[in-house]
Amino acid sequence: MDDTSIVRTKDVETVLRQGDDQAEGHAGLSKTLTAKDLMGFGIGIVIGTGIFTLTGTGAKNYAGPGIVLSFVIAGVVSLLAALCYAELAAAVPTAGSSYTYAYTTIGEIFAWIIAWDLILEFALGAAVVSRGWSGYLQEAFDLPTTFFGEESSVNLGALGIALVLGIVAAVGIRESKWVTNTLVAIKVSVCIFVIVVGIFFVKLANLSPFIPPAQPMSKELQTTGLEQPFWQWVTGAAPTAFGVTGVFVAAAIVFFAYSGFEAVANLGEETKDPAKDMPRGLIGTLLICTFLYLAVCLVITGMVKYTGLSEGAPISDAFDQVGMGWASILIGIAAVAGLSSVILVDIVAMGRIGFALCRDGLLPASFGTVSPRFHTPLRITAVTTAVVCVLAAFVPLHTLAEMVSIGTLFAFLVVSIAVAVLRRTKPRMHRPFRTPAVPALPIISALSCVGLMASLAVGTWLRFLAWLAIGLVIYFAYGRRHSNLAPGNLVATGYGRRTDNPVEPEPR
Repeated sequence: MDDTSIVRTKDVETVLRQGDDQAEGHAGLSKTLTAKDLMGFGIGIVIGTGIFTLTGTGAKNYAGPGIVLSFVIAGVVSLLAALCYAELAAAVPTAGSSYTYAYTTIGEIFAWIIAWDLILEFALGAAVVSRGWSGYLQEAFDLPTTFFGEESSVNLGALGIALVLGIVAAVGIRESKWVTNTLVAIKVSVCIFVIVVGIFFVKLANLSPFIPPAQPMSKELQTTGLEQPFWQWVTGAAPTAFGVTGVFVAAAIVFFAYSGFEAVANLGEETKDPAKDMPRGLIGTLLICTFLYLAVCLVITGMVKYTGLSEGAPISDAFDQVGMGWASILIGIAAVAGLSSVILVDIVAMGRIGFALCRDGLLPASFGTVSPRFHTPLRITAVTTAVVCVLAAFVPLHTLAEMVSIGTLFAFLVVSIAVAVLRRTKPRMHRPFRTPAVPALPIISALSCVGLMASLAVGTWLRFLAWLAIGLVIYFAYGRRHSNLAPGNLVATGYGRRTDNPVEPEPR
């Protein structure tokens, strides 16, 4: 392939060598994580604002008790993507996840686009959740709204938690692991508490009808112009609530509750046995979270009629309505713990993506240097933490929240395509875990992602395209010329060294 091409690719063998490379200041990341730790990180980023807030919005306005089916749909789409991630994460255990997978399959320009997309997803996710954390703190302790919550001019609460967790992420993966696992234990325990205690207050009458009949959407919820769903803008269809359509609309909304699990794939180089632990970590995360989501949704909509659910704090409000106000305190603790772990894993994931970009020459290599003391990409973690702090302190991000979902779905789409492409271009590559039913499953996964993306607002699509355009300017101005695969850099770095007819290893 012409090394000046924007679709030049890296060999899988080259990527695997990079994980052990000690040159150019990129010392190897410390391998300390097990499948249990990966599930801790995964559950840490998945269980957060979604289950604590979106349950009420989705059930009350769109799906009724059928919100359980909405979580099933979102969970199935995520599980399909997880099966694709598992094959690539086990075969190519490296920092960068879907960025690296795209680099080995469909080319450098697409790899850069997906990395730029992931930076957006995790940065916005961390900033949004930081502001949510500040809001919970303000409400719990009646703190001044000047510096806490969405009414603040400078959100010091959001800035403070982002800074503290950024320091934890920079100090070391082992410390991040301990903090995350502790927070996960707290919020999973409270989710189980909600299920076990709440089931005694379930009334079957509240679950009927399970899928309320379709009806015109209320004027308060109707959207027009750039705020309407993309499919509605294309078809001109009138918006409806409830019914089967409402279940699917709610699925696009609650999909945010599953976003972020792919951050686990960024930890491949820090996993002791990625061939076994990566598939277990990814799939285990999804199965555990989906079970907890479905059980909590079923209990909450059974405790309180869906029309009476709170949109801001549905779980704690449900316990208030059945006379168990004291339980709200425990649920509040779980919410704060859940949001804290999401922020931490988002920052850790951004650091690993930035590390991969710097190592490949698409960003200045000095930013990706691994600290000899902490064994983490200290500089890039500091830079990304600073960005999150600024966003969290000054920018109200409610209008950009959907961009987290579109970024996640776009990453899932690329990974699904990459699995099918690699099966054809590298049929003899060693795959410790194999995605079943290829190419059918990756195709279904890709189409499912496109379907959910179509339910997001037109304005979200435009903002997403604008972000990608900025990224392309950076790539053509810097990344293309400084890439390790660019002419003159190929031999000097040794990262892109390849033969005309590479011999693939025999399947094991």
